[in-house]
Amino acid sequence: MAVGISVKLPLRVTGEDGAYALHKDLIGVVKQNFKNLVLTSPGERIMDPNFGVGAFALLFENYNGDAKGKFKAKVIQQAKSYMPFIKIRAVKFDDSEIDSNLITIAINYYVTPLNFNDTMLINLNGDSR
Repeated sequence: MAVGISVKLPLRVTGEDGAYALHKDLIGVVKQNFKNLVLTSPGERIMDPNFGVGAFALLFENYNGDAKGKFKAKVIQQAKSYMPFIKIRAVKFDDSEIDSNLITIAINYYVTPLNFNDTMLINLNGDSR
């Protein structure tokens, strides 16, 4: 029987782990859970309608400094509520290709109990999720 902490998303069948690939370290679990927090739209998780930042909604906002500020505040607030062991260090936007319907967001965060620093890159485009 395979030993792991949680299932890796998206689900993949592996011979090594059994039915599905598994995370075997806490860093992988935290990275996956934080990504899910940022990409989930509020109301998408039925039992907790407040969960999620809703990054893809940024594509449909009037894109300006106000939208960036609201997004950054939402990331900080959601991390504080649902993953208080994560400290958001910076949220940066690369909107050089906004005319091509592409926004790249870099969220730098620190996981206090694991003494781990990482940057999550999110590429938002209007074509697909």
